Amino acid sequence: MSEIIAPTHIIDEQKKLAERDAPAKKVKKVKKVEEIQTAAQLPEVKGFRILCAVPQVEGTYDSGIVKAQKTKSIEEISTVVLFVMKLGDMAYIDEQRFPTGPWCKEGDFVITRAYSGTRIRIHGREFRIINDDTVEAVVDDPRGYERA
Repeated sequence: MSEIIAPTHIIDEQKKLAERDAPAKKVKKVKKVEEIQTAAQLPEVKGFRILCAVPQVEGTYDSGIVKAQKTKSIEEISTVVLFVMKLGDMAYIDEQRFPTGPWCKEGDFVITRAYSGTRIRIHGREFRIINDDTVEAVVDDPRGYERA
């Protein structure tokens, strides 16, 4: 490893900052608690509902031009691709309606109709609560799918 040569006052300041920030374990614990609190804020969907996250919209077009915030917002609201976060306690339980079993599982990307479901925002991220029979397809890679 190489050493960086710096004036003494800068090295002393960096040592003070390192000593002050030394209890890194405390910082990690706080971060984990914040992550747990954020995760706990996700709603516990009930019945035949599915909690889905809306994938983030790309900030540029294929040509490299940056999209306007309004354009990104419209694309996010009207998306047809969602990421399944949680299944409700009664989702896909009716064997008469779903004789082949569940149409999707947690961790799947699914295609639904545009504007479907109940829209909610948690810490700036959009989520949707949809009905289990709203799922129209499951896709492996959501990139490239957009509403026509």
